[in-house]
Amino acid sequence: MATKLDELFLAERTVRRLHAELASQGKKLVPEIAKRTRAALEEGDTDDAAATLVRLSVLLGEIEGPEAVDLLVDILGGESAEARAVAGEELENIAFERFKEVALGIERALARLPKDSPALTELPYLLAEVAEPGCVKLLGKFLAHSEGEVVASAIEALAELGDPTAAPLLAPLVRDGRQVEVDDEAEGLLVTIGELAHEARELLGEVETKQSGGKPPRR
Repeated sequence: MATKLDELFLAERTVRRLHAELASQGKKLVPEIAKRTRAALEEGDTDDAAATLVRLSVLLGEIEGPEAVDLLVDILGGESAEARAVAGEELENIAFERFKEVALGIERALARLPKDSPALTELPYLLAEVAEPGCVKLLGKFLAHSEGEVVASAIEALAELGDPTAAPLLAPLVRDGRQVEVDDEAEGLLVTIGELAHEARELLGEVETKQSGGKPPRR
């Protein structure tokens, strides 16, 4: 048992050393990371692919530039839940330090990703967590997406963000009859985009009322 623990600790030290050596290469490493990322994403939801994508995500989190952001977004749209979680954390960390870099990457994602990419339903929640002033405008772009699930994610993110200035963005959606599935404890619940938009506007109205000292929100 002690020998196996020693082997584990040695492996961890080796991983950290190799990671530091690779990360020090910065942008020069991106082409090779891009090749490995594409290969792992094509492999699907396997343990080996997940392990590869997790390690690549951590490396990408230390590299500046649009290529690194785009690759993290690609991993966020992959099949591995573990890799998606790590890629999301790395994107969030970058956004707190260099928001414009991630914001531009999100705009590119809206233009380049397949309309059913899982990344497009995850990015709105990332924006809600970051809560930079430009997040409302970016989330407004998601509201115009053709996929109902993407729109629903943006609505929920705006409600979570709690910025009353977002309420007018939701107004055109209150009669949207597209149905989406939302989490309802143990089982999914079907609701319309319009219902989500109405509920979000009500929540934002309550926030505005509190901020204005009890005065009713402007409509």
